[in-house]
Amino acid sequence: MEKAVLITIGDEILSGNTVDTNSNFIATELKNIGVQVSQIFTISDEIETIKNTLNEAFKIGDLIITTGGLGPTRDDKTKKALAEFFNDEIALDEVTFEHLRAYMEKRGRLEILERNREQAFVPTKSTVFQNNFGTAPCMMMEQDGKLCFSLPGVPYEVKPLIKDQIVPYLKEKYSLNYITTRIISVVGIPESILADTIEDWELALPENLALSYLPIGTRVKLRLTATGENEAHLKQQLEEEIQKLLPLIKDNVIATTEDKIEKILGELLIERKLTISTAESCTGGELAKMITSNSGSSKYFLGGIIPYATEKKIEILKVKKETVDEFTVVSEQVAQEMAKGCQKLFDTNISLSTTGVAGPGKGEDGKDIGTVFYSIRVNDKEHSSKLYMPHLERLDFMNFVSQKILQDLVGILINE
Repeated sequence: MEKAVLITIGDEILSGNTVDTNSNFIATELKNIGVQVSQIFTISDEIETIKNTLNEAFKIGDLIITTGGLGPTRDDKTKKALAEFFNDEIALDEVTFEHLRAYMEKRGRLEILERNREQAFVPTKSTVFQNNFGTAPCMMMEQDGKLCFSLPGVPYEVKPLIKDQIVPYLKEKYSLNYITTRIISVVGIPESILADTIEDWELALPENLALSYLPIGTRVKLRLTATGENEAHLKQQLEEEIQKLLPLIKDNVIATTEDKIEKILGELLIERKLTISTAESCTGGELAKMITSNSGSSKYFLGGIIPYATEKKIEILKVKKETVDEFTVVSEQVAQEMAKGCQKLFDTNISLSTTGVAGPGKGEDGKDIGTVFYSIRVNDKEHSSKLYMPHLERLDFMNFVSQKILQDLVGILINE
């Protein structure tokens, strides 16, 4: 088994009302056991559409996984499409019904058991994987040695089905290659120049290694992927190639193990026994959210504040009113005073501050949308910067600025 196809079923995905997070999760889990996703389809909940897409998927892949479209009503089109495609019929599965009864009883919802009875009707040729976190089971069908799993669409039901049941089943049934990945985070060099700089190294990579360029903000993540039968050998192979790469770009590399900038930062802060706090205006807590997304962040993150109103910057962070009057609230000077006040408020080694205009309207002081000043204070040293990104929408702006600030801080700490 080498190739997989994912099919997301549901009009809510096509309309843009719901984001498809399942495909990303499933593709990652499959990659970890050596199965590459070749194509992802997003389709409407219509019988002919589902059947046509299954037909295409079986031409492309050895493994097909569908999510969504399974419901408790008799007009469940996904099950009907599966039954028609596999020349099967739908019938009550007593084991699934008893599982459903136990699930409802455990949650004190037996009064709606009969309303959900249809969930226990499955194609007779299917193998059922019981859903421990919902009412719709996962059904596996086989055709010409290829497998099709049909899952519900709720992410918190999909994840345990994939991790705890489907992936272990695939690993036991098939002899799968390992796929091992390392990320090298590079800053301070444009992607095109980076590609030219490491071209000879890239061209000399062994056939079982592949390199991808993944820009994120002003950082480029080099994803180096190795495929093979021996996991220990692959890890050693990756490390050897990274050691060959580092002399070419060592001044621009901030990490060779962790992927996310907040994790890279977290390791540095723990290693150096440093504490950090945040004072955010235009980023609205995004910095604090990123920092605290790490398990163990309580060891270094002492607190954050969102003094959105100008008077709160003055009242809580002790920003001088004269500074605001002279330079406006969106200025380098205010960002610096916010960082200093934050550092004192939380008594941390490091403080981060932001003040700017995320949009969609101009700031109260007339500053253009996309303008932001931020300050990174490390002990008694101040590092201030300005960004101007009028092309970014509000949430993208918040995320980009936060990514850039954490990236800058990592660079400062590494070069100290």
